Amino acid sequence: MSRTSIDLKRALTADAFLRTSGAPLVRGNSLRILRDGSENYPEWMKAIESARKSVNLEMYIIHDDNTGQRFRDLMAEKARQGVKVRVLYDWVGSHGPLAYRMWKSAREVGVEVRAANPPSLNSLLGWASRDHRKLLTIDGSLAFISGLCMGDAWAGDPARGIAPWRDTGVEIQGPAVADAEASFADAWKKAGGSIPATEIPLRENLPKAGNVALRIVAASPETAGIYRLDLMVAASVCETLWLSDAYFIGTPAYNQALRSAALDGVDVRLLVPHGSDIQWIANVSRTLYRTLLEAGVRVFEWNGPMMHAKTAVADGRWARIGSTNLNIASWIGNWELDVVIEDERLGRQMSEMFLEDLSKSTEIVLTRRNKVRLTQPRPAAGKAPIGVGSGKHVLTGVLRVGSALNTAVTGPRMLSRTESASLLTISLVVLGVSAVALFLPKLIAYPVGAILAWMGILVLFRGLQVRFGKEARKKKRDKKTKLDTEKHR
Repeated sequence: MSRTSIDLKRALTADAFLRTSGAPLVRGNSLRILRDGSENYPEWMKAIESARKSVNLEMYIIHDDNTGQRFRDLMAEKARQGVKVRVLYDWVGSHGPLAYRMWKSAREVGVEVRAANPPSLNSLLGWASRDHRKLLTIDGSLAFISGLCMGDAWAGDPARGIAPWRDTGVEIQGPAVADAEASFADAWKKAGGSIPATEIPLRENLPKAGNVALRIVAASPETAGIYRLDLMVAASVCETLWLSDAYFIGTPAYNQALRSAALDGVDVRLLVPHGSDIQWIANVSRTLYRTLLEAGVRVFEWNGPMMHAKTAVADGRWARIGSTNLNIASWIGNWELDVVIEDERLGRQMSEMFLEDLSKSTEIVLTRRNKVRLTQPRPAAGKAPIGVGSGKHVLTGVLRVGSALNTAVTGPRMLSRTESASLLTISLVVLGVSAVALFLPKLIAYPVGAILAWMGILVLFRGLQVRFGKEARKKKRDKKTKLDTEKHR
C-alpha cells in the first residue's frame, strides 16, 4: 500500500484513540469553528442571553476589565431571572482575592462563584496545578470550548486599530455536550460544589444535531490524556501535521516525535508568537528551534499582537482545538479541556485557516552557515495592549528557564545568535542574584527562610492532621475493633 493511500484514520483505530485520550468518540454533533474574540464573544453573549435553565462557566482568566465586566453583568442578570449560574475561575489565573472582589455584586444576586485550587495547608505544591480550561455550557444543550479567556486583549479595539489576540474556539451541539457538562461537574466538585445528577445530561438523551464525530478530552494531572494523544498523533501522522501554540516548550519526547515525523517526509509546521505577552518566554522558546529546523520541521512566528491559539490539524482530517499548550505544564500539570475532531470537512477548514495564518507570519530558517535566521516581522495592523495570558504561572516559567539553561550548559549543539538574548538575560539575572547573596546575604536569606518556614508550617499542619485527625481516629477505632474481636474469639 502506497504512502498516499494511508491517512491517520486508517493508521489508528478508534480503540487506540480511546485508550490514549480516555475519551470516547461521540457521533451526531454539529461543530462550528470560531476565530478570535470577534467571533467567539458575540456567540457566548448570545448564548448566555438565551439561557433558560443553566449557565456554567469554567475559565482560567476572567479579567476585571470591560470585557470581563460585561460577561459578569450579563450572568448576574440571568441569575436575577432565575437561571442557575455557576462560575469557576482559576485562583492563580484570575488573581485570587481580586477576582473575589470582582464577583461580589454577582454573588449578591445569586451567581454561585468558586475558585479552582486556591492555596491550601493540605498541599505543599498543589497550587502549581491550575485549572486552565476555557468552557461555557448553556442549558445542557450547547457548549463552547476554546483557547480564549475573558479579557480586552482577546476583544481588541477596532476603533483604535488594535487587533485582537489570535485565538480559536468551537461551538458544539449534540450528544457530545453531555461530556462537556460532565467535565464541568467534575471540576465544580473538586472546587467544593455539587451539581445534582438530574441536571447533568446523558448522551443518549440529547438529540443529534449533525454528523460530526468528536471527542471531549478533559485532561488532568492524573491522566495526561492530551499529552499521550499528541505523542501518538505525531508518531502516526502520514502526510501533514500543522500546529499552532502560544507557549511552545516541547518535551524531549515530543520534540523527537516531531523531528522523526519530518525526517520521514511528513510536512510538519509549527506556528508560534513573535511578540508574546511574556516576551522572555518567547525568547527562551527559540532555543528549541534549531533541532527542529535541522530535521525539516518548518517554524513560523506570528506577526500580529499575540498568537494564543492551541490547535493541531493532521492529514487534513483530524484536528484538536482547546486549552492545552505544547508544554509540560499544560500536558502534565494542569486541568485542560480540548475537543478532538475527526471530520474531513472541518479538517480542511482548519488547514485553510492555518495557511491563512502563515501568510501573516515570518518563517524561521537556517542559513548556509547553519545559523538560525530570525527576520524582522512585517508591521501588524495594530498592536494590542500587552496583558497577562494563560502561560504566566510560575511552574511554566521555571520549566522554560530550566530548559534554556540545560541547553546552554549540557546541550550537544551550538546555540545561535537569536538564542543569545535569552541566555544573556538569564545569566545576568543569575549573576545578579549571586551578587546580592554575596554582598547583602540578608536579602536572600530572609525570603528563603520565610519560604522554608512556610513549608515547615505546612508539613507540621499535615502531620498533626494525620496524627490527630480523622485518619488517626479511624485507625484507632479499627485497632480497637480488631482487639475486641480477638478478645471474644
